[in-house]
Amino acid sequence: MRWTIRPKSAETDINTLSKALGVDGLIAQLLIQRGIKTYDNAKSFFRPQLSELHDPFLMKDMDVAVNRIQTAIAKGENILVYGDYDVDGTTSVALLSSYLLSYYPNVATYIPDRYTEGYGVSFQGVDFAEDNGFTLIIALDCGVKAIDKVAYAKEKGIDFIICDHHRPGENLPDAVAILDPKREDCLYPYDELCGCGVGFKLIQALASLRGESIDDLIPYLDLVATAIGADIVPMTGENRVLAYYGLQVINTNPRIGFKAIIEQIKKPRLTITDVVFIIAPRINAAGRMEHGQHAVNLLTETNMERAKVFASTIEKFNTDRRGLDKEITQEALIQIRENKEEERFTSVVYHESWHKGVIGIVASRLTETYYRPTLVFTKSGDKLAASARSVKGFDVYNALQGCADCIEQFGGHKYAAGLTMLEEQFEPFKAQFEKVVSESIDPHLLTPEIAVDAQIEFQQITPKLLRIIGQFAPFGPGNRAPIFMAEYLKDTGYAKGVGENGAHLKLSITQYGIGPISAIGFNLGDKLPLVAQRKSFRAVFSLDENEWQGNLSLQLKLRDLR
Repeated sequence: MRWTIRPKSAETDINTLSKALGVDGLIAQLLIQRGIKTYDNAKSFFRPQLSELHDPFLMKDMDVAVNRIQTAIAKGENILVYGDYDVDGTTSVALLSSYLLSYYPNVATYIPDRYTEGYGVSFQGVDFAEDNGFTLIIALDCGVKAIDKVAYAKEKGIDFIICDHHRPGENLPDAVAILDPKREDCLYPYDELCGCGVGFKLIQALASLRGESIDDLIPYLDLVATAIGADIVPMTGENRVLAYYGLQVINTNPRIGFKAIIEQIKKPRLTITDVVFIIAPRINAAGRMEHGQHAVNLLTETNMERAKVFASTIEKFNTDRRGLDKEITQEALIQIRENKEEERFTSVVYHESWHKGVIGIVASRLTETYYRPTLVFTKSGDKLAASARSVKGFDVYNALQGCADCIEQFGGHKYAAGLTMLEEQFEPFKAQFEKVVSESIDPHLLTPEIAVDAQIEFQQITPKLLRIIGQFAPFGPGNRAPIFMAEYLKDTGYAKGVGENGAHLKLSITQYGIGPISAIGFNLGDKLPLVAQRKSFRAVFSLDENEWQGNLSLQLKLRDLR
């Protein structure tokens, strides 16, 4: 791990903000690091307001999209709400379909099958629309590169509205409207929305013309917050406002489908981290193991008994997914070691029988282990399909563009992408990808970095500090939980490995006789010798609240130690 300590802000700036807010210098420094330099900035940060959301009609094509939907409703057309099979796609479909159905009945949903249709808009989906009399498809979290499918639909008299957040290609599909803040000709003020976020802007626009206020749309924000967390988009700007209010909905009055999941996991209050690691994997498991429509059914269900049945089915999918994910990860790690691929700049693995539904998770696991741009391939019909994951600071999407002559099609983001290719293209691609990455990556990016916000003394660590930092939430990219570093630490003598095979490290730490403060280091069990026999050490950590048998206590969540 590379420890990078952020430079301290100017003392005058810290003192000015500290005085304006009535907080100590450490809190002022943490705020300035997040671009918060005035009282008004801080007020907006700590108390996000829905009034801060931008006018949806600032988005390119929004007026056209709304007009086409209103025309469809006036004419009694059948509308098909189409979305991808992951969390962002299924929440998007649940969001838009449930909103439209609240005042118009001729609306249905469609999620493509991961295995027979693959990612995004499919010819099969367009055929389904034609066979069932749909004349308008609204595609969410996909479609911005579906030039041939949109043209195919147009031949059949079916119009498309696309709500996407992925990077467009050189040419755009011939759709009625393309809502995508990443379009070069779109001047919308915030371009980091997820697919469900773009869908929310569409219902915000529709609602405004129906005389509804933003407050009327709050019940939909549990879906938006879940998509924001799961899709790992920046927790800044509109995303932070939407996630902030969405979490309130999840914790106070969530939709029936969420209630059914929360009842199973028996957790009284959820953070965005819980949403990412508890709620999202269950929603995702439907599309990974069976079909994404199961997730949409759960998220749109209004009867609690039926929702419980859907939730228990999805729970089984998630259990099966976990077993497969573990098994395939082990096989992939063996493949990397046997081929001595840990010496390369990239990790590219393939087995024809690997389950397509979990290769994205496996790619993430391999990236965590070897910290290289990673691709995991499997057989999908007569082609190969892969999920790509990257390391912080390296754009894997651009790297794939450099290998475009070996790829059938691809799409995605800076840090995650998907692609398909012919089997004979695999070896040329593997060599080309290694060449592109090795020639373009800064070698220090291959060592994971921990960005430390500030050095801290134990005497500064108080329940009040934890309480204020808690108000920095929701956390995510662009607004990570503050990371601290402390020196001259000693364990009180009770350090031990806990969990399976002692994988995690549990400590009770003092500094200069102050403490002890309990600490947990997940997957740091191998560091036990560094702290044994009361050796002095340094650590980087975040502050956390530990709940045990109904009691809350402050603890350090260790990230690394030396």
